[in-house]
Amino acid sequence: MKKIMNQTDDILNEMLEGLSYAYSDLVTRIPETNVIVKKNISGSKVGVVSGGGSGHEPAHAGFVGTGMLSAAVCGEIFTSPTPDQVLEGIKAADDGAGVLLVIKNYSGDVMNFEMAKDLAEMEGIEVETVLVDDDIAVEDSTYTAGRRGVAGTILVHKILGHAAESGKSLAEIKEIGDKLVKEIKTLGVALTGATVPAVGKPGFVLAEDEIEFGVGIHGEPGYRKEKLQSSRKLAEELVGKLKDEFNWKSGDKYGVLVNGLGGTPLMEQFVFMNDVKALLEEDGLVVDFKKVGDVMTSIDMEGLSLTMIHLDTPEWTEALNAPVTTIAW
Repeated sequence: MKKIMNQTDDILNEMLEGLSYAYSDLVTRIPETNVIVKKNISGSKVGVVSGGGSGHEPAHAGFVGTGMLSAAVCGEIFTSPTPDQVLEGIKAADDGAGVLLVIKNYSGDVMNFEMAKDLAEMEGIEVETVLVDDDIAVEDSTYTAGRRGVAGTILVHKILGHAAESGKSLAEIKEIGDKLVKEIKTLGVALTGATVPAVGKPGFVLAEDEIEFGVGIHGEPGYRKEKLQSSRKLAEELVGKLKDEFNWKSGDKYGVLVNGLGGTPLMEQFVFMNDVKALLEEDGLVVDFKKVGDVMTSIDMEGLSLTMIHLDTPEWTEALNAPVTTIAW
């Protein structure tokens, strides 16, 4: 294992210290916590908080800032943050209008964020939640009941963050979020496993000429292994599965996110996006939003995911294309 690090036990703390120092104009770290919060929270707007295990950078702290998240709560690598940490994030994000929690559908995250919600409400803070389960690969997985929450979570951050910035109420943002998550779907493919520093070896091993469709962002099993294929063939697999889920027709409006999983160069992500473009054009879709890059990674995993969002609501398109001030968008 080759990693740029000191001691494995110090990685999270040192990462957050480096991040908050490098972007001290945008964010700050709440002392004695693993919470990154945007600077200058004011204006009596709803706070939007998300988080989860580390190892998915730039998610989630990279999306803290004006127009997206108010705070991000960072757990240990691939481990949910504790309820007390989430509570600190809620309290930091609250400016009197309540707080919306965006939770990825993993059992630990759901349990700990819900516990933090209860604790916050005992302190008089109104809290609502939105659960993201965009991964269509498998119905139940290693850490979930139901579908996993993956890269589509970032689009939820963007749209709900815009709604909060626009002054919508907590009830309104909750309603938008519950509708939104039904219109976002993701599917990924892995070329290699991810190496958790404390473990020292990949979570799973694929042969040199082997890939796996549907692997989760913590290395959870996918739905099929195959020999390595061309980018066009990979795009046909992922787009085909998403088409079956959405049942789209010519003229429908969609957004597209190609997300690198940590070890895939942008060159390859752009090649894949070009193949996706051709397939969507063949089906006559209107693409009103598109983005390529690492937004929800799995440490050093080689591979990528394709997220699509059905944009039948013009406000969602406006929100996705609106400017924000964050580290990573």
